[in-house]
Amino acid sequence: MALGTLALTACGGGSEDNEDLGSGTAPSAAASSSAAASGGAAPQQTADGVLKIGTLLPQTGSLAFLGPPEFAGVDLAVEELNAAGGILGKPVEKVDSDSGDTSTNIASQSVARLLSQKTDAIVGAASSGVTLTVIDAITSAGVLQISPANTSDQLTDYPDRDLYFRTAPPDVLQGRVLGDQIIADGNQSVGILALQDAYGTGLAKSVTNAVTGSNGEVVETVIYDPKATEFTAEVSKIKAKDPQAIVVIGFDESAKLIQELAKQGIGPQQGKKVYLVDGNTGNALGEKLPKGLLKDVKGTVPGVAAPGNLRARLLKVDPALKDFSYSSEAYDAVVAVALAAEVAKSDSGKDIAAKLVEVTTGGTKCTTITACLEAARAGTDFDYDGVSGPIEFNAKGDPTQASIGVYTFGADNKLLAKVEYKSGKI
Repeated sequence: MALGTLALTACGGGSEDNEDLGSGTAPSAAASSSAAASGGAAPQQTADGVLKIGTLLPQTGSLAFLGPPEFAGVDLAVEELNAAGGILGKPVEKVDSDSGDTSTNIASQSVARLLSQKTDAIVGAASSGVTLTVIDAITSAGVLQISPANTSDQLTDYPDRDLYFRTAPPDVLQGRVLGDQIIADGNQSVGILALQDAYGTGLAKSVTNAVTGSNGEVVETVIYDPKATEFTAEVSKIKAKDPQAIVVIGFDESAKLIQELAKQGIGPQQGKKVYLVDGNTGNALGEKLPKGLLKDVKGTVPGVAAPGNLRARLLKVDPALKDFSYSSEAYDAVVAVALAAEVAKSDSGKDIAAKLVEVTTGGTKCTTITACLEAARAGTDFDYDGVSGPIEFNAKGDPTQASIGVYTFGADNKLLAKVEYKSGKI
């Protein structure tokens, strides 16, 4: 366990000067995406000597607050790779797009456009639920997908044609850390409010396993529709069981849930310990609530806070950046893909995927783009340890070890600077 720092707050969306692909798509592109999702009819992408990265990250929707740091991480990695000579002797290219959320088909439209523009690898989505709507279209086209923020356990064994990877750890670890924290704080009975998607139900299960494994009891689990306009009935079910601690697993609708908890007398300042997760742990949530309502509320976020040197570089890419969540993981996703392409001597998604385990495990450790590229070009076996941690992909595309930060809100609804980090193997 160690102490670190974090600066998290709400931000607007956007990326550099590339085309925003979330606004629409041609009928032929949409048809191609649909065909790919239904069984691999999409044309296979082939190598052309230029590594082209597509992004599928939230500019709109319930996770839009995560978009700016993720786009900045990608942009910085591409900038630094090109400053180091590019990949395969040519500059890395980038095309941005919006993932939206599961309430729209923006992600499907964006993927169709990215595939039509011959991207070799797609970074995203942030939402596990969104990824599950497009992963077949991406991988059936022979394109690599790598997410900086997907955490659903459902993706570990997904039939992804060995073309899906993620730099964020699956929720089996976050659930374990959060469950252990709840028990360590002296709570024996727990109520869970979780949104209805792969992320929400999967993380709820992981938290439950951790709590019950430590002789605690989950007295009620309520799976809710995140698009609901109010949550009176859902909160009433939790109140009826009177748990000592309440876990809210959700996105931006969590503000409504927390206000309803307070309205029914079981809020953070009314004798209940409330815990959040990565989908709602951020200053963006605090800005939507009355000041003081989040005081002493704890939340977990996979990964470590962006190091100070990385934050300074990210701010040069996006001076308005205030939230750094998953920026490290986005940066590492691009760098790992680029290094694998250099080792494979190919920009084909399949060739890159075949080298991702190799460049993140074994060999001589390197931590910078320059050092790793020198090793790759010399044919030396190397192990990229990124700014988000060791990574070390396994055969299923998951990192094998990671850290989870336990954050606490202050009286101003902002996250405190001190963070407890808990590491573990997955």
